[in-house]
Amino acid sequence: MEMLVNIDVENLEQAANFYTSAFGLRPGRRIGAAGLELLGAAVPIWLLQKAAGSAAGPATAQARSYQRHWTPLHLDIVVDDIEAALRRALAAGAIQEAPLATHAWGKLALMADPFGHGFCLIQFLGRGYDEICDAC
Repeated sequence: MEMLVNIDVENLEQAANFYTSAFGLRPGRRIGAAGLELLGAAVPIWLLQKAAGSAAGPATAQARSYQRHWTPLHLDIVVDDIEAALRRALAAGAIQEAPLATHAWGKLALMADPFGHGFCLIQFLGRGYDEICDAC
């Protein structure tokens, strides 16, 4: 099985600048004027330009909104140095939504990109999630 990550954005060039600056991703293939592949993560990430207010899908009445919104699916970006990654993401335009927190499994920064999508920066410590896994 292969997996791709697709991120709807209102402005493709602004999104490309954010994701390449914040995370060191690099541009790959383009799909016309409305799609750009980003490389450098474990899976390809596609930025897809979709107008604010356009239908989110045929089976829902929801419209796309690029204000901060909640979704049960988000990106966790695992980094080796969370303080450096946090500085880089903030400089690129990310919003930090809570203070950096340390847990038994690692450090966590709750963030949002300039398009309202939530994401987390994670730096695993020790054995990562295995630190809190009962069966590990």
